Amino acid sequence: MSHHDCSGCGLCLLVCPVWRESRDVRLTPKGRARAIQHGATRDDLARSTAGCSLCGACEPACPEELPLVDMVMELRRGTAFPAMHARAQGRKRLLLAGRALRADRDRLARTLALLDGFELVEDDGADIVAALETGASISDERMAAFLAPLAAAQRLVVAEGLLLRALRRWLPDASLSGIGEALLPAIADKLRAGDLYVIASQAFNFEQARLIGSYDALRERSGCEMNLDLQRIAMPAAGQAHWILEGRRVERIVVEDLAERAAFGFAGKPVLHLAELA
Repeated sequence: MSHHDCSGCGLCLLVCPVWRESRDVRLTPKGRARAIQHGATRDDLARSTAGCSLCGACEPACPEELPLVDMVMELRRGTAFPAMHARAQGRKRLLLAGRALRADRDRLARTLALLDGFELVEDDGADIVAALETGASISDERMAAFLAPLAAAQRLVVAEGLLLRALRRWLPDASLSGIGEALLPAIADKLRAGDLYVIASQAFNFEQARLIGSYDALRERSGCEMNLDLQRIAMPAAGQAHWILEGRRVERIVVEDLAERAAFGFAGKPVLHLAELA
């Protein structure tokens, strides 16, 4: 599917954080699709694609079910999404901790303790995540070296949302989940009314249809609030933290993505990572 399949309904604008900040349709999925349908080139769209946060909020809102984040990444690259594949036939349970969590040894240790029986993968693929974000090329040799240890995985927990999206393609036989989904059982009875639970938007929005029931049940059971809009789409904390907190009276903020802690530093409330809460 491509930008030519966009019907122009504009539902993506309702949830796009870039639209909320700029009110410039040229910087939105609808704007990019309309431009391409009328002959715009990749170079013409460089400013628009560079401004996308890749949060994925547009995807669950799109009635055409377009892979809008993939489409932006492909525009940045100028080529199709990397198409490597590896068969995962092992029995290991592995954690790809990501940059923020690996840099915090205490929270990393707590996370591994909660993910009982999981091993830490030494190669997080930080350069591959950066390449997905920026559109840089990834050599076949680098891809093969990154995927080789993961072929031993029966189950893989991935902290970086963009990498989780990519690994769904590259390791179709493995059982994959984001770190928030993996730790939900450990924190379900720790949340309470007065908490704001900040779902990692990239991982959640990519699989919203599958995950929304679990998060709805968690919210109903605990009484907490979440960074979901009226369409139950997760808003990214980066650049949106003030908007997410507007009108709410919260006692604690709990984040799935450790990198999003800093976004709520202005709030004067405790900001906990899942591993600390559990």
